Amino acid sequence: MKQNIKIYLLFALLWLLFTAEAAPKKYNVLFIISDDLTSTALSCYGNTVCKTPNIDAIAAKGTRFTRTYCQGTYCGPSRASFMSGYYPHATGVLGYKSPRPQIGNRATWSQHFMNNGYHAARVSKIYHMGVPGGIEQGGHGADDAASWHERYNSKGPEWRAPGKGETLQNNPDGKRPVVGGNTFVVVEAEGGDLVHSDGKTAAKAVELIGKFAKSDKPFFLGVGFVRPHVPFVAPEKYYEPFLPYSKMKLPPKIEGDWNDIPKPGINYCTSLNMKMDIRKQKKAVGGYYASVAFLDAQVGKVMAALKKSGKADNTIVIFTSDHGFHLGEHDFWAKVSLLDESSQVPLIISVPGKKPAVCHSLTELLDLYPTTSALCGLPAQSRLQGKDISIMLDDPKHTVRKAAFSVAPMRKGFLLREDKWAFIQYGETGKSGMELYNMKEDPRQYTSLVKDPAYQKTVARFKAQMVDKLLEVRTNDLKTK
Repeated sequence: MKQNIKIYLLFALLWLLFTAEAAPKKYNVLFIISDDLTSTALSCYGNTVCKTPNIDAIAAKGTRFTRTYCQGTYCGPSRASFMSGYYPHATGVLGYKSPRPQIGNRATWSQHFMNNGYHAARVSKIYHMGVPGGIEQGGHGADDAASWHERYNSKGPEWRAPGKGETLQNNPDGKRPVVGGNTFVVVEAEGGDLVHSDGKTAAKAVELIGKFAKSDKPFFLGVGFVRPHVPFVAPEKYYEPFLPYSKMKLPPKIEGDWNDIPKPGINYCTSLNMKMDIRKQKKAVGGYYASVAFLDAQVGKVMAALKKSGKADNTIVIFTSDHGFHLGEHDFWAKVSLLDESSQVPLIISVPGKKPAVCHSLTELLDLYPTTSALCGLPAQSRLQGKDISIMLDDPKHTVRKAAFSVAPMRKGFLLREDKWAFIQYGETGKSGMELYNMKEDPRQYTSLVKDPAYQKTVARFKAQMVDKLLEVRTNDLKTK
């Protein structure tokens, strides 16, 4: 009898050990997002001029994704999408609004964690906030109050910061003063990091991590930095590696580059319409890089606080951007375009205990919601339009989708990005134009093959695929109560 009891107890102990090991841990989630950051500006993605050691350190411990695409190529729709779990055309949030009226009482990404025992906090820009206007005012922007237990904004002077400034955009004779708005302005600012919004954001995040370290409750902390969004404003010390600006290199300028791009595909910001000569273009690159260096330093402060808190071994860290940014490729600047520079984003996911890796599989920002939910053992939600990519953190060669999907609502543009091909269509039938690029042979997308007779079957396939994708995107539960 005693022997049977011992055997029973042994099996019970083994069962408890097995289930404890098999059950997903309730990791904390630290979500760090930058604004208007192209992956090509990060040294962990191959940039040899702009050094980003703190972001690189996250990549060194995590999985760096090389082909992640945003779902909207400007702030509003992109952020509303990954926070709500729906594509922009599912909710109809194609501008700068909160998705809450469209999703009703459905849980947003952070809210799903709140509903499952997490404490959720936001510092600065997670949902859309106007930059620079919203940051100057210090308001909530299009934020969703129901998504957080705590939320904090980081007011900053932006282009009004004291320092050496120059307006690069529409200032051919150099007589225009430093101006505000969504404008290419460089300000080598006086003073330290805490003068600016991102410095304040890092400080508040450090404070919150210290507070959370004293609690047993798991946390979801969203930390939103606004750089390198224009204006390019940072303390002057961050500009030093990029001076003189004349040493900055610009992308190749290809004669006739726009000849095979439909009118809606010509970006809203070009060297031509912004009246930026070569000197100003090089200064824009230097100003952008200085803003990235400033951002990287703030990321370092947050990561140091996490390490100091003792929570690093139980915290998933995510670093990304809401979309990419052109730095003179095709003579384009800023976002909105559906070419890779604008639609592809950096994504690094670091999970305790998992080996570092590089993943080239196609992914979307929309995948973050279901993936972190799965990693933390939260209930799955079939309504979410993203995919769980957690298996890629163990097997980086795994794939979950054949094509990534992104939209440029301002241009009524749609992108399907496959392993070999990038297909762009303007208008739901393509009547406003199309582009087709062989990404293996033409990774910088200089030559559209959409009118080449040899590729008409490929074009036809993509047009049919786009019809199916738009139907899939709009097939959701939002019309049900």
